[in-house]
Amino acid sequence: MTSENLVLVSGANGHLGNNLVRLLIKKGFQVRASVRNIKNKDCFKDLDCEVVQADITDKASFVKALQGVHTFYAVGASFKLWARDPKKEIYDVNMNGTRNTIEAAAEAGVKRIVYVSSIAALDYTNLPTKESNGYNPDRRDMYYNSKNDGEKLAFQLAKELGIELVSVMPGAMIGSEAFLPLNVSYGVLRLILNKQIPMDTKITLNWIDVKDVAEGCCLAAEKGRSGERYILANEKCMTITDTTKLAQKLYPELKIKVPGSVPKFVLYTIAGLMELSAKISGKPPVLTIKDIAMFSGLQQNFDISKSRNELGFNPKSPEQTVKEALAYLMENRNLL
Repeated sequence: MTSENLVLVSGANGHLGNNLVRLLIKKGFQVRASVRNIKNKDCFKDLDCEVVQADITDKASFVKALQGVHTFYAVGASFKLWARDPKKEIYDVNMNGTRNTIEAAAEAGVKRIVYVSSIAALDYTNLPTKESNGYNPDRRDMYYNSKNDGEKLAFQLAKELGIELVSVMPGAMIGSEAFLPLNVSYGVLRLILNKQIPMDTKITLNWIDVKDVAEGCCLAAEKGRSGERYILANEKCMTITDTTKLAQKLYPELKIKVPGSVPKFVLYTIAGLMELSAKISGKPPVLTIKDIAMFSGLQQNFDISKSRNELGFNPKSPEQTVKEALAYLMENRNLL
């Protein structure tokens, strides 16, 4: 028997997952939190929730974890933009994870799924980008491909298996409770505060407070129409350079320099050297050739009227989001 009050959050020790768990507890839900490694429980200290082991690559673990659950927040995924074998480590993990968890949810009798997709699964050719634009035609990045193909698969499976599924598409999440390792987006702010961004890449990010995304997930569970997708981002993006200028203004004592402009061929050369070093060390590069090719100059502005009107989604501004996230990192120096 499913209990209307019992929810499961996968990837619950990740940035969004953990903040979502905290919000659902506050809202009075009985929360089950699933993690891949059961030893990784520090972020649940003092939280009134059940922590269980489940891995998106293992369907049986999710059939067990989802017993009695009414709403499943499918947050868990491989969120990285670089890997030695991106198809195997990112694309295959996310595609198999989508299939495993949705099939498991149907077997366990789950009523509703909030599937966490990404703004990566949107077509940016017409601005401002909206849900009805369709999917991203740019196939150069395995993480982006996994989000596009994963969301399509999620809708297809939900239809076949007769389970309600709503997709949410967050922007670059920062702010609030965070734990090491920081996610890719938060990592950019750490690089800024540590003065490790030497040049202007012309890359933009659509900053969104992780608490706003968590609220958006809850609203999608409550009000979202099954089979629909909702953008959880801000209307306007910010360049990394403008974000750096804001940090410079807020923390003059750090003496952060605004990165200078360099020709594109110089960016490609630097990115190439960073990738070479990454292959040797196994540590993700700060910048890749693909990052420059795909994202330099790309405008990530969104029409979020559907989320505002149908869900009541109302995020704080990108500037306010960045201010609060920088303050959190400055207060929690262990994350820097």
